[in-house]
Order: sequence, then structure tokens, then C-alpha cells
Amino acid sequence: MKIVFLGLSITSSWGNGHATSYRALVRELSRRGHDVLFCERDVPWYAAERDLPEPPWGRTSLYGSLDELAERHVADVGEADLVIVGSYVPEGIALAEWVLNHAPGATAFYDIDTPVTIEKLRRGGTEYLTAELVGRYDLYLSFTGGPTLTVLESEFDARHAIAFYCFADPQAYRPVAAQPRWDLGYLGTYSDDCQPALERLLIEPAQREPEAAFVVGGPQYPEEAAWPANVEWVEHIALGDRPAFFAAQRFTLNVTRAEMRAAGWSPSVRLFEAAACGVPVISDRWDGLDEIFVPDEEILVADSAEDILDFLRVGESERRQIAERARRRVLAEHTAAHRCQQLEDEVAGVMAR
Repeated sequence: MKIVFLGLSITSSWGNGHATSYRALVRELSRRGHDVLFCERDVPWYAAERDLPEPPWGRTSLYGSLDELAERHVADVGEADLVIVGSYVPEGIALAEWVLNHAPGATAFYDIDTPVTIEKLRRGGTEYLTAELVGRYDLYLSFTGGPTLTVLESEFDARHAIAFYCFADPQAYRPVAAQPRWDLGYLGTYSDDCQPALERLLIEPAQREPEAAFVVGGPQYPEEAAWPANVEWVEHIALGDRPAFFAAQRFTLNVTRAEMRAAGWSPSVRLFEAAACGVPVISDRWDGLDEIFVPDEEILVADSAEDILDFLRVGESERRQIAERARRRVLAEHTAAHRCQQLEDEVAGVMAR
């Protein structure tokens, strides 16, 4: 197939979780023989922080305006078997109108932020999508599964909404030999709605267990944040350093954003990446988690600081077994290859219809 992506960014992972997914998808689709073009709006904040300025798979095109995009790529869109527009693309509404008017093949909206999108649509729309546009795409590839898919189809007239979960890239995320430095760690940008859970599931356990070592990795935490003495903060963990960062933790913590937790069925990419690295995950609780990993066998679920402290006392053999079972689950169901196969099957269904 000829496939065109119009996504937030593939060249820069700075401040966004989109680039990692796009890179793995484009690489895998190219490996499977597809002709893939990724179009990215050339904006200053990503231009200054490009960690992959020239992706080695498919073709990447930077454009400065919608007029430039149309001038250079109207033929690519017109010849494509599939055009995918991503969430949070600058001027996404105007871009979508242009795509839907010029793409004779299948069209899809790839939403890595579905619960946030739905709440914005209910309030009148987003900067990248309107309720009217939802029903014009052939496919709605949703970060969130479960009842949210019914909402998209019944409330917003999506033609076909599917759970297109995040995933791990096994080439980038794999076990690294390392002696754990920390008993529990967390990787994530500061967020007001995640902070209460982080306080409950990492900071409070650290205060109650001063002999244990903890780490938080990620930017934008307030300068005045008062970390306990046994909590280390690392402001930036480069993509290439993340497997080693995970490997240095006995357990890693997953905390879910409020909108995602309320919707359920919204697995963070960190869940899959940490599991792919062979590190056992402790997660907060949300609906649908047990359909992705088996609790107590492949993942540990915590509601309180006491739960965390109990898990930190798990023996080494059991700890390793939990990690290995989760890694097998990810490699069997949640990689770029699985998502690309899913995409191929769904597009075939669109073409058949």
C-alpha cells in the first residue's frame, strides 16, 4: 500500500509521546513492503530538539504551512491507499478537510489522546478535530478501547472505531543487564492530575521506608518540589537511555492520567515499554487493565502506599517471574508488528466495504 501519515512529530520526541509510536509504525510498515510518507509540520519547538532529524525508513517531509503541504503532497494524498491524520497536528481541522477532500483511498484518524479528545468534543471541539469530522473518517484508531469505542460510534457517528493501543518497540525496548539502583521508579512528565497518585504510590512509601531508594524521571516538576532524601529526581531520560533506566529499578510504577483512568482501557505506552525491558510493573487501578495484563501474574496493582510497600518485599524469584510473564505478553500481543497487522486487516475491511 501507499500510506501517508500526517502526524504531530516523528523527528522529535521532545515533550510528546507520539514520535516513538510513529517511528516504530513507519519502520515496521516499511519493512512489510509498504511505501510510507510521513508529513510533519516544521515548528520551532521540535526543530530545536530533533533527536531523529532524518528517519531511515520511509520518507519524511517537513512542511511550513498547509499551503506548502498541499503544493508538495496533493499527488501523494491523491494516490495513497491510506491516509492517517494524527491527534494534536497543528491546524488539524483545516488539514483534515483538505485530506478528506483529496484522498480517494481509506482515511483514518489516529487518536493517541482519546478521552481528552472526547471531553473537548463535548465542549464544542478541539484544535485538531470536530464532531462532524469524526464521522467522515473511514477508521477511528483509538488509544482507548472498551466502552469509549461505543461512545465514538453512537455519540459522534464514527464509522468504525477500533482499539489501537499503544505498544512497545522490541528493537528499542529490551532487557539490559544492570544491577538495580532503586527499589521503585517512575518515568513521566509532571502532570497535575497524576501528581496525587504519584504522591500516594511513591512519595508516601519513600517517606515510610527511608532505607529504600526511589527515583522519578521526567521534566517540568516544580523547582520548589520537596523530594524526600531517598527520592532521586532525574529531569531528562533520553529515549536511548530508557531501557537502562528501567533496568536500574526493581519495580517501576505506572500512574494513569485522570481522563484515561476514568475511561478505562487506556494502557500507557510506559506499561508496554517497561514490560518489554523485563522490569515488573506496579500500576494504579483502572477498568480494563485485567484484559491487557493478568493481575498478580503479569502486573501488580496498587491502591495505597501499603500495597507498594508489600510489593517491594516480594522475593527476587517471584519478581523476575512477574517480569518475564509480562514481557512474554507484550511480545505476543503488543508490538509494532501486531499493530501494523491490525491496521492492514482494518484497511482491507474498508476496501471490501
